[in-house]
Amino acid sequence: MTGGPGGDTGHGIADIADAGAFLSRLVRLESTALVRLRPAGPPGRTALWARLPWGVLAARTVAGPGAGDATVSAGSLLAELAAGGTALPARCDAQWRWALPPAGSRWVETLPGGELRRLASAAAGTLREAAAHGVAGRAVGQRALRDALLDHVAVVVTPDDEPARPVEVTQRLVQGLVRMGFLGPAGNSPESGAVQVRAAGRWVGLVGPYGAVWSQKATDLVVRPAVAHANG
Repeated sequence: MTGGPGGDTGHGIADIADAGAFLSRLVRLESTALVRLRPAGPPGRTALWARLPWGVLAARTVAGPGAGDATVSAGSLLAELAAGGTALPARCDAQWRWALPPAGSRWVETLPGGELRRLASAAAGTLREAAAHGVAGRAVGQRALRDALLDHVAVVVTPDDEPARPVEVTQRLVQGLVRMGFLGPAGNSPESGAVQVRAAGRWVGLVGPYGAVWSQKATDLVVRPAVAHANG
């Protein structure tokens, strides 16, 4: 990443409302969250990237040239925008430790937004029920329940051109899309807020009308025992 440690340049965000909506939801989920500003697509557009508490990346593209590639406190940037300021908060580039998905990805399937809302709501209801009454009569820790639900594969898509390689969409992605408001207001039609399932290598993404969430499948590591050789 480039640039100095201080907020000596402007944030370069022109669409204050869109950026503010993204940052507000982000800091409600995690008050100490970071946001990374990066140039996006055509000139005059900036992508806001953040890592959500359950390990997926969220991104929203807004109008404005931005500040190059810079990481700052999401709360500080939100406060600056709310005050009508133009300064970039103090940079903390070294604190961003997560890879981003590649710029190019392939379309896999389009899902109705209403169905993803239903899946997110059902998972939240299951969590509340299990927290209150346990699982099969046994008490289970809140964190264990949450992690199990987030790891659950909510949707499996089998591409027509690669039937042997299904794409798995976990609740982590579904919850990220819904809780960051990337579907927009709930509509009367189950098709409202259509969402693209996209893939890029080991990355899987959900791209909604107002933003995208991405998750990288962990690499499977195989540990083999050392074999002694006669020659050392």
